[in-house]
Amino acid sequence: MPPEPSLENRDVAANLAAVRRMIDRTCLDAGRDPAGVELVAVTKTFPADVIRAAYDSGQRIFGESRLQEAKPKIDVLPEDIHWHFIGRVQRNKLRKILGAFKVVHGIDSMALASAADRIAGEEGRRSAVFLQVNIAAESSKGGFHPDELILNFPRLAALSNLDVLGLMAIPPPSESGSETRQWFAAVRELRDRIGREHGVHLPGLSMGMSGDFEAAILEGATLVRVGSAIFGNR
Repeated sequence: MPPEPSLENRDVAANLAAVRRMIDRTCLDAGRDPAGVELVAVTKTFPADVIRAAYDSGQRIFGESRLQEAKPKIDVLPEDIHWHFIGRVQRNKLRKILGAFKVVHGIDSMALASAADRIAGEEGRRSAVFLQVNIAAESSKGGFHPDELILNFPRLAALSNLDVLGLMAIPPPSESGSETRQWFAAVRELRDRIGREHGVHLPGLSMGMSGDFEAAILEGATLVRVGSAIFGNR
Protein backbone atom coordinates (compact mmCIF):
# COMPACT_ATOMS: atom_id res chain seq x y z
CA MET A 1 0.00 0.00 0.00
CA PRO A 2 1.53 3.38 -1.00
CA PRO A 3 2.30 5.81 1.81
CA GLU A 4 -0.18 8.55 2.59
CA PRO A 5 0.79 11.87 0.99
CA SER A 6 2.16 14.44 3.41
CA LEU A 7 -0.05 17.34 4.47
CA GLU A 8 2.15 19.66 2.39
CA ASN A 9 1.70 17.50 -0.71
CA ARG A 10 -2.04 17.24 -0.17
CA ASP A 11 -2.09 21.05 -0.05
CA VAL A 12 -0.26 21.18 -3.40
CA ALA A 13 -2.83 18.87 -4.97
CA ALA A 14 -5.73 20.91 -3.55
CA ASN A 15 -4.20 24.23 -4.59
CA LEU A 16 -3.50 22.94 -8.08
CA ALA A 17 -7.10 21.78 -8.43
CA ALA A 18 -8.35 25.17 -7.22
CA VAL A 19 -6.16 27.05 -9.75
CA ARG A 20 -7.39 24.81 -12.55
CA ARG A 21 -11.00 25.53 -11.57
CA MET A 22 -10.26 29.25 -11.62
CA ILE A 23 -8.74 28.95 -15.08
CA ASP A 24 -11.72 26.99 -16.36
CA ARG A 25 -14.22 29.43 -14.85
CA THR A 26 -12.41 32.46 -16.22
CA CYS A 27 -12.24 30.92 -19.68
CA LEU A 28 -15.95 30.29 -19.61
CA ASP A 29 -16.58 33.88 -18.49
CA ALA A 30 -14.51 35.05 -21.47
CA GLY A 31 -16.26 32.73 -23.90
CA ARG A 32 -13.04 30.75 -24.40
CA ASP A 33 -12.32 27.04 -24.47
CA PRO A 34 -10.39 26.15 -21.27
CA ALA A 35 -8.25 23.83 -23.37
CA GLY A 36 -6.77 26.97 -24.96
CA VAL A 37 -4.97 27.97 -21.75
CA GLU A 38 -1.98 26.03 -20.46
CA LEU A 39 -0.84 26.22 -16.86
CA VAL A 40 2.89 26.54 -16.21
CA ALA A 41 3.46 25.59 -12.57
CA VAL A 42 6.38 27.73 -11.40
CA THR A 43 8.61 25.67 -9.14
CA LYS A 44 11.69 27.84 -8.57
CA THR A 45 13.06 27.34 -5.03
CA PHE A 46 10.85 24.28 -4.47
CA PRO A 47 12.42 20.79 -4.20
CA ALA A 48 11.77 17.83 -6.45
CA ASP A 49 9.41 16.08 -4.02
CA VAL A 50 7.04 19.06 -4.07
CA ILE A 51 7.13 19.10 -7.86
CA ARG A 52 6.39 15.37 -7.79
CA ALA A 53 3.21 16.06 -5.80
CA ALA A 54 1.98 18.34 -8.57
CA TYR A 55 3.07 15.81 -11.20
CA ASP A 56 1.11 13.07 -9.41
CA SER A 57 -1.93 15.36 -9.63
CA GLY A 58 -1.61 15.50 -13.41
CA GLN A 59 0.50 18.62 -13.93
CA ARG A 60 3.06 18.25 -16.74
CA ILE A 61 4.33 21.78 -17.48
CA PHE A 62 6.72 23.33 -14.98
CA GLY A 63 8.65 26.59 -15.05
CA GLU A 64 12.09 27.31 -13.64
CA SER A 65 14.13 30.51 -13.75
CA ARG A 66 17.66 29.41 -12.82
CA LEU A 67 19.53 26.76 -14.77
CA GLN A 68 21.76 25.68 -11.89
CA GLU A 69 18.73 25.13 -9.64
CA ALA A 70 16.59 23.45 -12.28
CA LYS A 71 19.08 20.95 -13.69
CA PRO A 72 19.20 18.61 -10.65
CA LYS A 73 15.40 18.52 -10.59
CA ILE A 74 15.18 17.83 -14.31
CA ASP A 75 17.63 14.94 -13.89
CA VAL A 76 15.57 13.13 -11.24
CA LEU A 77 11.99 13.86 -12.30
CA PRO A 78 9.97 12.05 -15.01
CA GLU A 79 11.03 12.54 -18.61
CA ASP A 80 7.55 13.45 -19.82
CA ILE A 81 7.63 16.77 -17.96
CA HIS A 82 7.70 19.81 -20.23
CA TRP A 83 10.18 22.23 -18.70
CA HIS A 84 9.84 25.93 -19.50
CA PHE A 85 12.60 28.42 -18.77
CA ILE A 86 10.93 31.58 -17.48
CA GLY A 87 13.85 33.58 -16.09
CA ARG A 88 16.24 36.08 -17.60
CA VAL A 89 18.33 34.32 -20.21
CA GLN A 90 22.05 34.84 -19.72
CA ARG A 91 24.02 34.63 -22.96
CA ASN A 92 26.76 32.43 -21.46
CA LYS A 93 24.17 29.86 -20.36
CA LEU A 94 22.07 29.95 -23.51
CA ARG A 95 23.35 26.69 -25.00
CA LYS A 96 22.59 24.72 -21.84
CA ILE A 97 19.20 26.38 -21.43
CA LEU A 98 18.15 25.52 -24.97
CA GLY A 99 19.26 21.93 -24.40
CA ALA A 100 17.44 21.46 -21.09
CA PHE A 101 14.13 23.26 -21.66
CA LYS A 102 11.35 22.56 -24.11
CA VAL A 103 10.30 26.22 -24.29
CA VAL A 104 12.25 29.38 -23.46
CA HIS A 105 10.25 32.43 -22.40
CA GLY A 106 12.03 35.71 -22.48
CA ILE A 107 14.08 36.08 -25.65
CA ASP A 108 14.43 39.78 -25.06
CA SER A 109 16.62 41.20 -27.84
CA MET A 110 17.59 40.73 -31.45
CA ALA A 111 21.11 39.78 -30.37
CA LEU A 112 19.83 37.05 -28.04
CA ALA A 113 17.44 35.73 -30.70
CA SER A 114 20.27 35.54 -33.22
CA ALA A 115 22.49 33.72 -30.74
CA ALA A 116 19.71 31.24 -29.93
CA ASP A 117 19.14 30.61 -33.64
CA ARG A 118 22.85 29.98 -34.21
CA ILE A 119 23.16 27.59 -31.25
CA ALA A 120 20.00 25.70 -32.20
CA GLY A 121 21.39 25.27 -35.71
CA GLU A 122 24.69 23.98 -34.37
CA GLU A 123 22.82 21.51 -32.17
CA GLY A 124 20.59 20.37 -35.04
CA ARG A 125 17.35 21.36 -33.37
CA ARG A 126 14.54 23.87 -33.56
CA SER A 127 13.99 25.76 -30.33
CA ALA A 128 10.58 27.01 -29.21
CA VAL A 129 10.69 30.53 -27.80
CA PHE A 130 8.55 33.45 -26.71
CA LEU A 131 9.66 37.01 -27.41
CA GLN A 132 9.63 39.17 -24.32
CA VAL A 133 8.07 42.57 -24.82
CA ASN A 134 8.60 45.45 -22.41
CA ILE A 135 5.07 46.62 -22.89
CA ALA A 136 5.34 49.62 -20.54
CA ALA A 137 8.91 50.57 -21.54
CA GLU A 138 10.12 50.12 -17.94
CA SER A 139 13.81 50.83 -17.43
CA SER A 140 14.04 48.06 -14.82
CA LYS A 141 12.94 45.33 -17.24
CA GLY A 142 14.38 43.79 -20.35
CA GLY A 143 12.47 43.03 -23.50
CA PHE A 144 11.70 44.45 -26.92
CA HIS A 145 10.10 47.85 -27.04
CA PRO A 146 6.82 47.39 -28.98
CA ASP A 147 7.96 49.59 -31.89
CA GLU A 148 11.33 47.81 -31.97
CA LEU A 149 9.60 44.44 -32.12
CA ILE A 150 7.40 45.49 -35.04
CA LEU A 151 10.41 46.90 -36.88
CA ASN A 152 12.61 43.86 -36.31
CA PHE A 153 10.01 41.16 -36.80
CA PRO A 154 11.01 40.31 -40.40
CA ARG A 155 14.54 39.59 -39.12
CA LEU A 156 13.15 37.49 -36.29
CA ALA A 157 10.88 35.54 -38.63
CA ALA A 158 13.88 34.75 -40.83
CA LEU A 159 15.68 32.88 -38.02
CA SER A 160 15.15 29.39 -39.36
CA ASN A 161 16.05 27.43 -36.22
CA LEU A 162 13.58 29.15 -33.90
CA ASP A 163 9.87 28.48 -33.53
CA VAL A 164 8.50 31.80 -32.31
CA LEU A 165 5.39 30.82 -30.36
CA GLY A 166 4.27 34.32 -29.49
CA LEU A 167 4.87 37.11 -26.99
CA MET A 168 5.66 37.10 -23.28
CA ALA A 169 5.18 40.06 -20.95
CA ILE A 170 5.12 41.00 -17.29
CA PRO A 171 3.14 44.22 -16.87
CA PRO A 172 4.08 46.84 -14.29
CA PRO A 173 2.64 46.34 -10.80
CA SER A 174 -0.73 47.93 -10.29
CA GLU A 175 -3.34 48.04 -7.55
CA SER A 176 -6.03 48.42 -10.18
CA GLY A 177 -7.30 45.32 -11.91
CA SER A 178 -8.55 47.39 -14.83
CA GLU A 179 -5.11 48.90 -15.36
CA THR A 180 -3.52 45.45 -15.31
CA ARG A 181 -6.04 44.29 -17.89
CA GLN A 182 -5.13 47.25 -20.10
CA TRP A 183 -1.50 46.14 -20.18
CA PHE A 184 -2.48 42.58 -21.05
CA ALA A 185 -4.78 43.91 -23.75
CA ALA A 186 -1.90 45.97 -25.13
CA VAL A 187 0.23 42.83 -25.46
CA ARG A 188 -2.56 41.04 -27.30
CA GLU A 189 -3.08 44.01 -29.60
CA LEU A 190 0.65 44.13 -30.34
CA ARG A 191 0.61 40.42 -31.19
CA ASP A 192 -2.35 40.94 -33.49
CA ARG A 193 -0.75 43.97 -35.15
CA ILE A 194 2.42 41.98 -35.89
CA GLY A 195 0.27 39.27 -37.41
CA ARG A 196 -1.57 41.70 -39.65
CA GLU A 197 1.46 43.72 -40.77
CA HIS A 198 3.79 40.77 -41.34
CA GLY A 199 1.36 38.05 -42.37
CA VAL A 200 2.32 35.66 -39.57
CA HIS A 201 0.40 33.63 -37.03
CA LEU A 202 1.63 34.02 -33.45
CA PRO A 203 -0.76 31.93 -31.38
CA GLY A 204 0.86 32.28 -27.98
CA LEU A 205 0.56 34.89 -25.23
CA SER A 206 2.55 34.02 -22.12
CA MET A 207 1.26 36.42 -19.48
CA GLY A 208 -0.33 36.33 -16.07
CA MET A 209 0.97 35.08 -12.72
CA SER A 210 -0.56 34.10 -9.37
CA GLY A 211 -1.98 37.56 -8.65
CA ASP A 212 -3.33 38.42 -12.07
CA PHE A 213 -3.72 35.33 -14.24
CA GLU A 214 -7.49 35.68 -14.41
CA ALA A 215 -7.15 39.17 -15.90
CA ALA A 216 -4.59 37.81 -18.35
CA ILE A 217 -6.94 35.05 -19.47
CA LEU A 218 -9.72 37.56 -20.03
CA GLU A 219 -7.37 39.38 -22.42
CA GLY A 220 -6.26 36.30 -24.33
CA ALA A 221 -3.41 34.62 -22.42
CA THR A 222 -2.64 31.12 -23.68
CA LEU A 223 -0.08 30.30 -20.96
CA VAL A 224 -0.22 31.49 -17.36
CA ARG A 225 2.74 31.14 -15.01
CA VAL A 226 1.49 30.33 -11.51
CA GLY A 227 3.71 29.55 -8.53
CA SER A 228 2.65 30.78 -5.08
CA ALA A 229 -1.05 30.05 -5.62
CA ILE A 230 -0.09 26.38 -5.99
CA PHE A 231 3.01 25.90 -3.84
CA GLY A 232 2.68 28.68 -1.26
CA ASN A 233 5.08 31.49 -0.48
CA ARG A 234 8.78 30.90 -0.96
